Amino acid sequence: MSANVFSWKNLFFFCLGLFFASMFCMKWMESEFISNGKLFTIIDLELNLDRRALINLLSSLDDKTKTIVGYHLHFDFLFMAGVFPGLACLCMMAREITGNKLVQSLLLLFGFLQFFAWGFDIYENLNLIKWLNAPATVDGIDLFHLLVRLKFLFAFVALLVSLVTFLFFRKKSTNNQS
Repeated sequence: MSANVFSWKNLFFFCLGLFFASMFCMKWMESEFISNGKLFTIIDLELNLDRRALINLLSSLDDKTKTIVGYHLHFDFLFMAGVFPGLACLCMMAREITGNKLVQSLLLLFGFLQFFAWGFDIYENLNLIKWLNAPATVDGIDLFHLLVRLKFLFAFVALLVSLVTFLFFRKKSTNNQS
């Protein structure tokens, strides 16, 4: 294993630890996301609600729920620091095991796109925090939804391309050794 892969691997495992620790905390809080007697999720806030519905939901939250949602959004900054650099590391580790220039270029591209996804997620959280504190200020919801969708797209494609690369090239190198 080259020193470069070893460095990416160490950073990946650090990010993975940060991912799981923050995810555990956020999942624990989500059971308290109640509005008008019904549970809601962060995905509802990110994608499922139009402007009016988002304003209505955020306006209906009691102080306790607002506080918990605020904590969740702040923990999400730690989660982001685990997810997006972790996915970039995964892309770079996968890039190291293939000699295919096209695949290497794609992996490099999706590794770099994680930093855009991270920026989109920061934009998303800052808006949600602002809107949580002042629901009437919800605006730019179309851009907001577009960036949330791009964030998910960049992350899922990076994960998929990396995993396929690991599976294909790991299997190929195993077959070449026999």
